[in-house]
Amino acid sequence: MRQRRRTWQTILTTTALATAAALGLTGCGSTGAEPKAASTAAAFEGKGPINYVSSRDSSGAANKSIEEWNAAHPDEKVTFIELPDSADQQRQQLVQNAQIKSDTFSVLNLDVVWNSEFAANKWILPLPADAVPTDRMIPATVDAAKYRDNLVGAPYYTDGALFYFRQDLLTAAGIAAPPKTWDEMKAACGKILALPEAAGMSCYTGQFDKNEALTVNFSEAVASAGGTVVDSDGKPTVDTPEAKEGLSLLVDGFKEGLFPSDAITYLEEQGRRAFQDGKVVFLRNWPFLYSSLSATDGSSKVAGKFGVTSIPGVDGTGVSTLGGRNLAVSPFTPNKATALEFIKFFTSEEQAKKRLELSSRAPAYADLYEDPAVVAKRPFFPTLLESLQNAQPRPKVVQYGATTKAIQEEAYAALTGEKDTDAALKAMQAKLEEIAAK
Repeated sequence: MRQRRRTWQTILTTTALATAAALGLTGCGSTGAEPKAASTAAAFEGKGPINYVSSRDSSGAANKSIEEWNAAHPDEKVTFIELPDSADQQRQQLVQNAQIKSDTFSVLNLDVVWNSEFAANKWILPLPADAVPTDRMIPATVDAAKYRDNLVGAPYYTDGALFYFRQDLLTAAGIAAPPKTWDEMKAACGKILALPEAAGMSCYTGQFDKNEALTVNFSEAVASAGGTVVDSDGKPTVDTPEAKEGLSLLVDGFKEGLFPSDAITYLEEQGRRAFQDGKVVFLRNWPFLYSSLSATDGSSKVAGKFGVTSIPGVDGTGVSTLGGRNLAVSPFTPNKATALEFIKFFTSEEQAKKRLELSSRAPAYADLYEDPAVVAKRPFFPTLLESLQNAQPRPKVVQYGATTKAIQEEAYAALTGEKDTDAALKAMQAKLEEIAAK
């Protein structure tokens, strides 16, 4: 771990001045020209050591795959460089590294919504058509790895929102099934929070800090109310009755005390801890939490007490935001052949299945959701597959950094009471239209 920290500190020291100049010239991920995707895959040459750059994997599953690769490839070893947990900080550091054309990063772990920006700016390489077995993967994961019909990333894992609930408390309150709508959730909380064993608990939490997680939660609330953030042509559509109803669900959650007050600072990990420590009845979060929540070593107060279902909506089951990660090759790494071969290895179905022994990350391979051995340990997989099949992506736009920042700023202003819902959405619409026009 000390080696990783020294590596990243060195990167920050050597790039600070150059990245400041680059950001001043190019902005955050925009070249200022009409982006064009490469029509053919670039030549992948060069073998030798490479760096894999990613956020921390607390499960240790990614490290196991890397160790297996390194044992078989002593002359092409992979070093894992860890980025911050914050998605916004991850993106910023990846962009800075690309803008100065640094060869430090070889294989990039990218949020699916960054693909368009990175591909348009030629910060990642188009992959050969046979780089990954896309015919065996969930179609939505493959689509999320493309830019202008070119495969620019290899699906690593996918994500659909899950709704975690305290089955023991529902049973104690005489509630037969988990809620499917927000109104049903409020009614359930009215009964559950009156129980002595629920003293001091709050009803629900998602992730509401001014971060990418807020863009996700806002997008889901809008979609679950029948709205969209942008339409099929990329036109912003947030100044609508549907978007207002969706955002109002979140705003009212804080006003009415359904959410814990400190949820305004929550990212995924804070939400996990709140549910795991028995502070909330319901939680919207990703599948990777399941292993931690199920731990029987005393770290989880809810092990054996919770269930999983689809997130609630206004009139029925809600609509998840499609999440997930892709692996891409930097055009600035000298060892592109090794980078490509490592990606093929790392994203293979065999490695995906092995990582499921340690992690709840949702694989890109459809077959694994029906594998009896996998489902036996991950009983929520059928629910997750349903979530993935109905999921909607966040805006697939080149100027994603500016887009998500605008969403976060205005949604956060509404949640904190700085603006009313109408004013926040009007301002958001204006900002998104301005960004789309560039």
